[in-house]
Amino acid sequence: METTFRETSADPRVEAVPLSHLSLELGHLYMEDFAAGPDRLRDHFRRVAPWAQAASRTGLPDRARVSTCFLIDDYFTRLASPAEILPVVVDAATECGLRIDYLVRESACAETDGVSLAALVAGRLTAVPPPGSNGSRPPALEVGWLSNGQRSPADSGEAMRRARWEPPAEINARNHSVFVDVELWSERNGERKWSCAYLSAVWQLLRLGLLRDNGATVLRPEVSSRGFPGDWDELPAVVQLQPKARPLCAYRTFSVLPARFLQVENAVRIILGQVSPQPEAMRQIIARSELEEFPVPGEVVSRVGYAFFGD
Repeated sequence: METTFRETSADPRVEAVPLSHLSLELGHLYMEDFAAGPDRLRDHFRRVAPWAQAASRTGLPDRARVSTCFLIDDYFTRLASPAEILPVVVDAATECGLRIDYLVRESACAETDGVSLAALVAGRLTAVPPPGSNGSRPPALEVGWLSNGQRSPADSGEAMRRARWEPPAEINARNHSVFVDVELWSERNGERKWSCAYLSAVWQLLRLGLLRDNGATVLRPEVSSRGFPGDWDELPAVVQLQPKARPLCAYRTFSVLPARFLQVENAVRIILGQVSPQPEAMRQIIARSELEEFPVPGEVVSRVGYAFFGD
């Protein structure tokens, strides 16, 4: 018998995460929405409720495990404290017949407990080269931009010379192109600021249970046992409001959002289409979904669903 020696680090253990059938997002609002007061929040949840109820029943098995979540934007703006905002959010949802299982800080999608989740995802970006690409466009990790196709060629810049214009082209366009160029981050004074679309893509990957740090799960919900703190940095990354809530992560996600998020979520889907998740995490989830007779698509982006309503 031939003996083969391998380093233990060559086969890192990938931790499995508990999974619901569906992760249902009840909102992702900006601080300005909270500043507008309880009436704005109640109006939001009234619009969300019928879509959320339909999503909880459609295409799911009997006694499906469904968890609900709400993403709080504390990354780009902090107009008020968690103690001021979060009770109003929970109460407004309850008044409209909705239960929030998990409150999640958007800043956690950038970094939590010293781990940059955004950087973990950036390391798994595999931008798809458009047909006929000549390599003139720098990699996404160098410039912070990711597209779903080929840009128009840059002007030569030579005076008195009219460059031949060519249109941008979407990869795998159907009849006509819809070309989108997505900014992943910006940098100022040496500090990187992740874009809303990019953090939302990280958020989707978290909900799908596909992010790991050296094989370990990256976010663990903390059950709320007391009131909300007065400082955002004291609030856990994920607050579990319902002790018996189904798992945050799920085979599929569904988000009910105002129509103004449609453009951002289109960018999210472009990013997700060019992320290569950790293979063992993917294998685990696919195998478990088959055992439960609830198979999931091989493509990550196909596991993500939405309903948009007018603002």
